[in-house]
Amino acid sequence: RLVLERKGFKLIRSSKHETWLLEENKRQVAIVQVSHQYNKDIPKPLFYEMLRQAKLTEAEFKKLLEK
Repeated sequence: RLVLERKGFKLIRSSKHETWLLEENKRQVAIVQVSHQYNKDIPKPLFYEMLRQAKLTEAEFKKLLEK
């Protein structure tokens, strides 16, 4: 969630899953569905799917996380 906020995503819905939206020039660029894992680690396949949806590489993710 922190990385998505730092990338410019905005939380638009939170229920069973959170939906995050990235807009540029009032146009939708990306939507990411984040699964609530209730303080558990996110499984690798799900993590990589969320990275793909956010259009982030693993290196970009780590860089944003370190800020």
